[in-house]
Amino acid sequence: MRKFYTFVCLSLFTLSFSQTHFGVKAGYNLSSMNWKLDGYDDMKFDSKSYFYVGGFAEHKINEKFAVQAELLYTQLGGKMKEEITAFVGNQVITAGIATYKFKYPQLQIPISAKYYFVNNFNILGGFNFAFNLNPTVDSDFVNTSPTGGKIENAKTLNVSPFLGAEYFLNQNFSVDARYNFGLFNSNNSGFDNRISFLQIGLGYHFK
Repeated sequence: MRKFYTFVCLSLFTLSFSQTHFGVKAGYNLSSMNWKLDGYDDMKFDSKSYFYVGGFAEHKINEKFAVQAELLYTQLGGKMKEEITAFVGNQVITAGIATYKFKYPQLQIPISAKYYFVNNFNILGGFNFAFNLNPTVDSDFVNTSPTGGKIENAKTLNVSPFLGAEYFLNQNFSVDARYNFGLFNSNNSGFDNRISFLQIGLGYHFK
């Protein structure tokens, strides 16, 4: 009886593991940052482009449903330009234009549920758990003091819901696109900072 029980457990484990596939992925990341300040109009930054790279594990529950976990590295943020003025005597002159670049390097862990309409196409949705890695802001204006440094009020963990779709080109390669909604404030204090981002990429499935 004990041997039979052990055989059943091993069979179930093997069957479960056989429905789990691993892979790697990489692609393009476009983020949009928006500040909400009390008493002021919302401040929208220029978009920031970057890449993302990582791996994933997909577990098929049945022919229609699957869950997927990923580990990705990328960078979010935005940039803005500000006119720098100075007083010279009784006059206000333009000293130049300063460009500020906000950079949020992240390790992201997206967890998604997938529904397969057909064998090679699915829609997906879930939550992205992103851990900030030393976010910074830089300025190219030499007269600005300081010219840059660490962003002190950023949260360590940011959570964003996402929706997307995936299409299999063949058994191993797939393309996917998803949009992450910046619904939650990514700062601990100060201004309200929301970051939304689009991801488009290519995945390779080991099968």
